[in-house]
Amino acid sequence: MTKVIVRADDLGYSEAVNLGIEKTVKDGIINNVGVMVNMPATQHGLDLLTGTNVCLGCHTVICAGRPLTDPKLIPSITTPDGYFKPSKVYRSAKHDFVNLDEVIIEIEAQYQRFVTLTGHKPGYFEGHAVVSDNFIKGLQLVAEKHGVRFLNFSFDGTPTPLNGKKLYVAMESMQPNYDPLVTLKKMALAPHTDGYGVMVCHPGYLDNYILTHSSLTIPRTQEVAMLCSDETRDWLKENDIELIRYDEV
Repeated sequence: MTKVIVRADDLGYSEAVNLGIEKTVKDGIINNVGVMVNMPATQHGLDLLTGTNVCLGCHTVICAGRPLTDPKLIPSITTPDGYFKPSKVYRSAKHDFVNLDEVIIEIEAQYQRFVTLTGHKPGYFEGHAVVSDNFIKGLQLVAEKHGVRFLNFSFDGTPTPLNGKKLYVAMESMQPNYDPLVTLKKMALAPHTDGYGVMVCHPGYLDNYILTHSSLTIPRTQEVAMLCSDETRDWLKENDIELIRYDEV
């Protein structure tokens, strides 16, 4: 039997996203969910998943919404009006402007908020949308401090370590002509004797907030449909593929 991980990111981003993720957990194949703890819809999302057997992770944010920390203490990652700098600012930067000491303050605050909201440590710990060396280093340091599973970024196919295993990550939702079932099949059938394939999804429905704040729209709905379809379940069963949680690695 082949074991793979399928993960849903962005719980809390908006109520529509939350409802889409709820669908993929209750009627679909998702058993790992990343929580954005700084957003207004976070509690709504967690309430929807009450009683479900999912591995909840801390999907740490420094590019959406407001920080949990006083913005004056973390000026390298915030705007003058108190919001996080948007992801396009990070993508267009010629150097890593994230101050390590500052970002650690916010990462720690989000870790503590996760524990307060859920009553337990996150099953895994990683970041949302931003590739910054100092952000990644800060995530790793806070994860090590609290003894939680740190998931590194990997967008080029390079495997990342977790508990002595290697994770081979596929995240193709921003690519043209995206077909989530094709991505799932490709990820699940790739031979890995030293670890597991991972598909990172962003399932959700669409509302005004997402349409005005996220560049990822239609693929979210495509992923909800794929993750909940009988075709997907049948294919996994036919190919003897088991879906596992991060806390089982």
